[in-house]
Amino acid sequence: MSNTCKALVKNVMPEVMPLPTTEKWREIADEFWKCWNFPNCIGSLDGKHVVIQAPPRSGSLYFNYKKIFSVVLMALVDAHYNFIVVDVGAYGRNSDGGIFMNSKLGKGLNRKQLNVPPDTALPGTNNEAPYVILGDAAFPLKEYLMRPYPGKQLDDSSKRIYNYRHCKGRRVVENTFGILTQKFRIFNRRIQAKPENADNIILATCILHNFIKINEGRITYNREENSNLTVDLTLQNIPTQGGNASQPVFQVRELFKDFFNSTAGSVSWQNEFI
Repeated sequence: MSNTCKALVKNVMPEVMPLPTTEKWREIADEFWKCWNFPNCIGSLDGKHVVIQAPPRSGSLYFNYKKIFSVVLMALVDAHYNFIVVDVGAYGRNSDGGIFMNSKLGKGLNRKQLNVPPDTALPGTNNEAPYVILGDAAFPLKEYLMRPYPGKQLDDSSKRIYNYRHCKGRRVVENTFGILTQKFRIFNRRIQAKPENADNIILATCILHNFIKINEGRITYNREENSNLTVDLTLQNIPTQGGNASQPVFQVRELFKDFFNSTAGSVSWQNEFI
């Protein structure tokens, strides 16, 4: 199995999970706006703990907050549940935010090295906003990474509306992990392999997931049909990061919040979910 997984990574990954070009990022953002009502969004981000057998002489490196041994699959996905970028193999004890910031994706975004387009006007307005990815409260707030408003600020209905729209788009990555787990039942049990081999197995499943979806064709969506998603706006019991975000970063989130509460950016059903 190990050699097969390595072959998939070497030969198939460049075809089904290439680094997006500037035009591809724009296409991804267009689909997020069309399907999930979030503009200038180039992906939904989260980490998944994959249970492995306890590695010998590893101490507590792989021992996570759930009291199990795991490696982390950090994934950025598009509006149609395809993996855009994955990072596999971080120690289970590490936080999602820390794993992301130390990943190639996090470093590349920080250094503006990943072909992300320049700021673009939000639909129907002249207000330019950066392209962003959506994460939960475990991630730091960055110019390119949005997270929800914390619970103590949700007495403001405009912020609750932002959180609804944010979480509606962010849940795409959780759904993707669910699809992956249903397709590959290896995720329903402890992976009996060394960490380096487990990393290749996990990466191979992500590659096959994309390969299958590409050949099956895209799923089509209707905005009205997707309007009834239930979203946890309080995001309780999630460790938070990013308290030292700079003022301009907060202003980016405010820009999206104001857009979602404007005539140009609101959707008819959003007040029902706050």
